[in-house]
Amino acid sequence: MPPVTTAIHNVPKALTIAGSDSGGGAGIQADIKTMAALQVYSSSVVTSVTSQNTLGVNGIHELPAEFVKQQLTTVLSDIGSDAIKTGMLSSAPIIQAVVDALKEYPECAKNLVVDPVMVSTSGSRLLNKDAVDAVLTQLLPMTLVLTPNVPEAEVLLGLAPGKIATLDDMVSAARQLAKAGPAFVLLKGGHLPQTRHDQRIVIDLLYDRDTDTLLELVQPYVDTLNTHGTGCTLSAAIASELAKGLNVTDAVQNATTYIHHAIESAAHVKIGTGAGPVNHFYNLRWMPYSGSSFVQALYDALPEGLWENYVDHPFVRGIADGTLPRECFIYYIKQDYLYLQSYARAAALAAYKSKDIDTCAANAKIVTHIHDETQTHLKYCEQWGISREEVLATPESVYNVAYTRFVLDKGASGDQLDLQVAMAACLLGYGDIGVRLFNNPATKREGNPYWPWIETYAGEQYQDAVDVGKKLMEDLATHSVSTSATRFKEACDIFEQGVRLEISFWDMGLNMN
Repeated sequence: MPPVTTAIHNVPKALTIAGSDSGGGAGIQADIKTMAALQVYSSSVVTSVTSQNTLGVNGIHELPAEFVKQQLTTVLSDIGSDAIKTGMLSSAPIIQAVVDALKEYPECAKNLVVDPVMVSTSGSRLLNKDAVDAVLTQLLPMTLVLTPNVPEAEVLLGLAPGKIATLDDMVSAARQLAKAGPAFVLLKGGHLPQTRHDQRIVIDLLYDRDTDTLLELVQPYVDTLNTHGTGCTLSAAIASELAKGLNVTDAVQNATTYIHHAIESAAHVKIGTGAGPVNHFYNLRWMPYSGSSFVQALYDALPEGLWENYVDHPFVRGIADGTLPRECFIYYIKQDYLYLQSYARAAALAAYKSKDIDTCAANAKIVTHIHDETQTHLKYCEQWGISREEVLATPESVYNVAYTRFVLDKGASGDQLDLQVAMAACLLGYGDIGVRLFNNPATKREGNPYWPWIETYAGEQYQDAVDVGKKLMEDLATHSVSTSATRFKEACDIFEQGVRLEISFWDMGLNMN
């Protein structure tokens, strides 16, 4: 298992400014749950306290505006925040207090997500006209992302209820809202489900004011009453992703995927007798423990000692102290060159399976690195008088055949995550070995013919490829295994088989068979 480090990390931080929901499905409670589920530290400023459950709200107690500002300045002056979202700001004085406090901390307010909570689920107006005016004139000019639903957009634009009735109306409304100041408008389409190709869908529109471009974010429509807190949850998810350093488009795409799965996985759950909440923690179901990353969870699911058998194999120890017989290393290098050709095809297949250009480019980057790695192998061979033609003419070991066919089969029969996990044992293992040996003072440097090999895998270029591979798997896991324990188990089984095949590869090198 990779060693646990004690380095201090900067944890992404997000702040919610909203009302409290005693039922736990919306407001501050929903925001904190969302941020926790997305592995972001959450702080909060309460603007009002409500008495409510799944049947409705039966009481609201608004906090004094000066106390709202005191909470906000106290948090930002010490903890700070990488992103901020606002929810229920129930009066013009509270809105003004929030704006005044945020202006004192512009660096914290640069990623401001505004969820304009103005209309209740039943259609009742929650804000007076002076409060709506304060949102338009004071809050929106400093907003990065505005996230209204259709009724809230109608209030902000002074339109009669039902005036936004089509997708074209939504496009026009998003452009009009951007004129009030927000750099991006995410106009949510949950109130106007569409039908395309005989399928009911929800279309959220993301409008970029600076480029005058619109992005449609499409999800299947989920017919359920359990949608309490969807607006709060979505805006909190956007703020969480922004806090991690994502750009607006990626943050919004991740957040809309998150809220879709949160609604979908809560469709058959009963909490209360009315409109239940979404499932904020659906994405933690596959995790062995709260806070785990997908890659770390793959490590943790391995049988005890298996990873150490791989990265501390006798073949590896022979490389570390330079005692590995040269003929064993040469045999290994030849076989590894042949393996890398298949590995490159697998990475190219992963690029082909990619759904967006960024993922495709990441896999292409891995292919480029593999090419460079094969050239390094050829240089080793040249040093020992072995030509490229001789390498290519080497019969492929049965262990090599088994490993390469395993990886390619997972790519052909499974999805992209299956393929990435099948490739991961090699990518992660060599990265771990390179760093371990390079940093171990017992590793022989002077006179060790294998020291350049160690430098290759400890080097920045290879470690960068490891980081790319890890990120790919984390992103894919969010969409592929987050709601299925069975799917996670399948991924763990693939990873374990890959590790066992890597151990066999070292055995092959020692025994030259």
